[in-house]
Amino acid sequence: MFFKSKPQSNDDSVKYLLDEEHIPKSWYNIAADLPEPLAPPLHPGTGQPIGPDDLAPLFPMGLILQEVSAEREIEIPDPVRDVYRLWRPSPLFRARRLEKALDTPAKIYYKYEGVSPAGSHKPNTAIAQAFFNQQEGVKKIATETGAGQWGSSMALAGTFFDIDVSVFMVKVSFNQKPYRRALMETYGASCVASPSNLTESGRKILAEDPNSPGSLGIAISEAVEVAATNDDTKYALGSVLSHVLLHQTVIGQEAIAQFDMADDYPDIVIGCAGGGSNFAGVAFPFLGQNLREGKNTRIIAVEPSACPSLTRGTYAYDFGDTVHLTPLVRMHTLGNSFIPPPLHAGGLRYHGMAPLVSHVKELGLIEAAAVHQNPCFEAGVQFARAEGIVPAPESTHAVRTAIDEALRCKEEGKSETILFNLSGHGHFDMAAYTDYFAGDLADENYDQEALDKALSELPDVAAA
Repeated sequence: MFFKSKPQSNDDSVKYLLDEEHIPKSWYNIAADLPEPLAPPLHPGTGQPIGPDDLAPLFPMGLILQEVSAEREIEIPDPVRDVYRLWRPSPLFRARRLEKALDTPAKIYYKYEGVSPAGSHKPNTAIAQAFFNQQEGVKKIATETGAGQWGSSMALAGTFFDIDVSVFMVKVSFNQKPYRRALMETYGASCVASPSNLTESGRKILAEDPNSPGSLGIAISEAVEVAATNDDTKYALGSVLSHVLLHQTVIGQEAIAQFDMADDYPDIVIGCAGGGSNFAGVAFPFLGQNLREGKNTRIIAVEPSACPSLTRGTYAYDFGDTVHLTPLVRMHTLGNSFIPPPLHAGGLRYHGMAPLVSHVKELGLIEAAAVHQNPCFEAGVQFARAEGIVPAPESTHAVRTAIDEALRCKEEGKSETILFNLSGHGHFDMAAYTDYFAGDLADENYDQEALDKALSELPDVAAA
């Protein structure tokens, strides 16, 4: 049942649903409200600011114009909204059973993106990217994926818009999550483990380390190489870039409308963060209200302690990939050659953070936290036993921090309202929970020597 208007106040309500006509008609572009503009991306060869034509070999012009836009609202095409109707608006839940289990005065809400066909938030941008590629006659897309959520979503979008999709999946996740590969193939995509022998980039990495577990940076290099060397192929990225974060803002926009239904508003907004897409999707619309309307919502990005770009990285220009094929962007980075230790939250194993997320962190507009995977899985299990939904490993980082904030409220006797983005379900990740129950998960820290080496190799670029 969908509410078509604001329901009467009900203290027992746990679910807030919007009619499909409430799917946002525009994406929200936070660039319009920032007190300082984002530093420009630079050409990997010349070191000079790039223009739209420099990106044309990789992306359709419709997405390039979004990437550089400063307009606050960018209209969502009707064909994209039509596909969104399969699962949007996604529900907002009040986690009353979790509140009771924690015995906290805090109110905990979660926006649940696991209702999409692919089981995560990623189709919000995959559908948009496939549409704009189709509009320009593109028939093939190469992409990468970490844990498989993005690859699954791009495969889904490809089948809707008649585009062949090739996915390079980080090898450690390829081996951990065979059913993600099966899902991609069910949707019609091809999926190979990265690094692979299919590209010069992959062969170079394998020559240096035949047992490389792979990384998102390596997989990006392989996908970009395929797109750059084949005129009939474009590239799609599931996070980091501004147009990707833009598409995800349907999450936060819907949440704002749902909080109006609940006669409430969050004091704290939390999202897990690897490249930045699901975090930005839930957080940027609320951050926009902070900037435009003087609201004071705390916004927290949570990353893995094993791959802590926001909390331990350097804010500098760096390549988005390992083989230096992508433009240089200013971001919080661990160094493009840094390979994080294997962890089950494969979607968060990226050496850098989205430039927009990095920028608002530098401006002091958001907070950042890093947590180990065992406490995250502990929180995921507690949430599942209270609310019935098994979170994806990535999402458990947001669950962990939401629980910690609720317990802080208990200690301080405060009744704050907490919102976190439950970015996907963990139905394809049960091997990770099996490892957790068996005590086989290690809370690995990054290799400090490897990190120092990667940071020492950052490109010598003057900050813009």
